[in-house]
Amino acid sequence: MNILDDLKIQYKLGGIANRLIYWNVGCFLISYVLPGILRLVNVNFDFLQFVSLSSIPSDFIWKPWSLISYSFFHFDFFHILFNMIILNFSSRLFLTFFTEKQYLGVYILSAIFAGFSFVLGYYLLGISASIVGASAAIMGILVAVTTYQPLMNVRLLLIGNVKLWHITAVILILDLMQFRLDNTGGHISHLAGALFGFVFIKLLQNGTDLSTIVSRVIDFFTNLFKVSPKTPFKKVHKNYTKPIGKTASRIITKDKAQQQIDEILDKISQSGYDSLTKEEKEFLFKAGK
Repeated sequence: MNILDDLKIQYKLGGIANRLIYWNVGCFLISYVLPGILRLVNVNFDFLQFVSLSSIPSDFIWKPWSLISYSFFHFDFFHILFNMIILNFSSRLFLTFFTEKQYLGVYILSAIFAGFSFVLGYYLLGISASIVGASAAIMGILVAVTTYQPLMNVRLLLIGNVKLWHITAVILILDLMQFRLDNTGGHISHLAGALFGFVFIKLLQNGTDLSTIVSRVIDFFTNLFKVSPKTPFKKVHKNYTKPIGKTASRIITKDKAQQQIDEILDKISQSGYDSLTKEEKEFLFKAGK
């Protein structure tokens, strides 16, 4: 099994948090590789400008996707590296208490709310600029889980155990301290994302789950483009001399294969994907085809 196959399995089994990290990394690579390829054929194309969110409201008319796409792209390597570290940290905590649908809902809705806040803020200030980055969506996830479990103990390297709210508070304070220094638009979106995470949990505790908005939209488009399988014509034959043994054998084989898959999945849930042997990884990869 090569590295590509290994990554495919981790993508399939890693859950929505791993997939979001994969999507962010993939978008980052595209934003750097695609312009280089286009320059080889003498085409100059500012791809980041194409996916970034502009503070000019009229720009939204010709690129409405930017309200979400900006939250999957980054300026440089260190920008995405720091964001993915915080995303991985926040994701593990959030998914301890909430579902994957709620996780994706908070990410998308935090990005949208923060995007509107950025456009409104810069429009009122009379400033023209664009932003990219997952920071606002990540802040939504981090503040959401902090609002739900502020006193959770988190063990940090070289520091030891600290309360979750201490970590979140430090990040928010740093944002506030840098608000007027540089990247004001970015800090506006960060704080807006944090506000949405707080509001999301408070509404959820009162019985309103905003993440269902995202789930319904995704389900709508999934069903819209889903091709209904045609029911094949079945011809029934009565065969009283057909041996039963072969059918029973196939069922037993299928049960054994399924049992092996279940055992491997249990092993992953207990010890992680890296605990699998090479043979188990190959078996899981073949079974997933």
